[in-house]
Amino acid sequence: MSRSRPHQLAAASGVPDGTPSGLPGGAASGLPGDAAPPVPGGTPPPGVRSAWQALAQHPLRFVASPWPWRSLAYLVSGAAFGAVVLAGYVVVVPVGLLSLVCVVGALFLLAAVLAGGAVCRVERRRLRLVDPDPISDPHRPPARSGPRAWLRHRLSEPATWRELGFTLVSLSALWWIDALVLAFALGVPVVVGTLPLGDPDYWPLTPLGLILLATAPYPLTAWAGARATLTRMLLMPRDAELREVHASRTRLLDAFDSERRRIERDLHDGAQQRLVSVNVMLGVARLDTPREGQTERRIAEAQAELAVAVDELRELSRGLHPKALTDHGLAAAVDNLTSRAPVPATVDITLPHRLPTATETTAYFAIAEALANVTKHSGASSVRIHGRLRADAVSLSVTDDGAGGADPERGSGLTGLADRVAATGGTLRLSSPLGGPTMLHVELPCR
Repeated sequence: MSRSRPHQLAAASGVPDGTPSGLPGGAASGLPGDAAPPVPGGTPPPGVRSAWQALAQHPLRFVASPWPWRSLAYLVSGAAFGAVVLAGYVVVVPVGLLSLVCVVGALFLLAAVLAGGAVCRVERRRLRLVDPDPISDPHRPPARSGPRAWLRHRLSEPATWRELGFTLVSLSALWWIDALVLAFALGVPVVVGTLPLGDPDYWPLTPLGLILLATAPYPLTAWAGARATLTRMLLMPRDAELREVHASRTRLLDAFDSERRRIERDLHDGAQQRLVSVNVMLGVARLDTPREGQTERRIAEAQAELAVAVDELRELSRGLHPKALTDHGLAAAVDNLTSRAPVPATVDITLPHRLPTATETTAYFAIAEALANVTKHSGASSVRIHGRLRADAVSLSVTDDGAGGADPERGSGLTGLADRVAATGGTLRLSSPLGGPTMLHVELPCR
């Protein structure tokens, strides 16, 4: 850790690998989509999910597989579809610009913008030729019915303009590259191989043309895989995917906290109460034994050990989910926590109302982890805990006067804490120059 620069702890996503399935080794995206239409070339072999993965197969198995034919169909349909779209835009856009002074020109340009959605709908279906994992439609249904509401909603969606941008990129580059790859991979071998038909002196070019034609599946499939990967990156509904990832992380965090509370309840109402009852029974038995006898001493020792076990179990249940947090809120729980801490602590937490459960729990454990690090590593003589509610977020800071030099990479528990904070949509920053002081700052949303 640097001496003076504040540190931002990067939180792990905790979600399945987001690598597009078009990449080598990529996993299926699992996103919902329309049923896949029939594709030429047959069913892909088991274990091979994309054209990129097919390239890693044994050459004979690859050439005999349907992937070269699927890649050829993908590029041929791309070049043909691109020619049709280019012809349409060449007509519509100039007419719209020339007649922009009247309403008709605006309608032509509006049609050009909305046509990007239709183009990308076709591209998402074509993509299944070389990458069968579907891409869901990123558009959301409008809140109101009617053509005007639909148009206003569609023009306000980022996906509409992203689709228009993809269409322009395809018009200016991708569809042209499709045609060039087809020309070089198939056209050149055919031209080279047929030259001897007009001049027998060029007969050595015939086997060369056959060799080039035999290797054509590789450049065709390689470009088809690269093209599919780029298409998936540009058309993937990233906003919807991130919302679902965040929602799933929140659900997991809520389930985890509920389980902690259940375990704490079971320990407090079950095992802990039984141990207390056993201790009482031992006390009664001790009264019935002769004083200063060996049996009385052993019962006393058992009572002492049992009292230690009850205290440890009580501390364990508090660590899982403190009862003071549930009953009285964050400020009271932190006061209770610092009263047992070996380092003197000053608590200044003022909140106008109770925080949401997930926020309150995360805030408590952030402070608990910071106090644990102060006790174990800093050598501090005092610590200050400050908390305020600012707008729609709670701001917490834990500052100690220790030696500093805290480094999350050394396994201080802060990395896991940063993951928990990030799961609630918050941020965690650590400033700990050598020589101190160390400050842990946490902001958590209260929405």
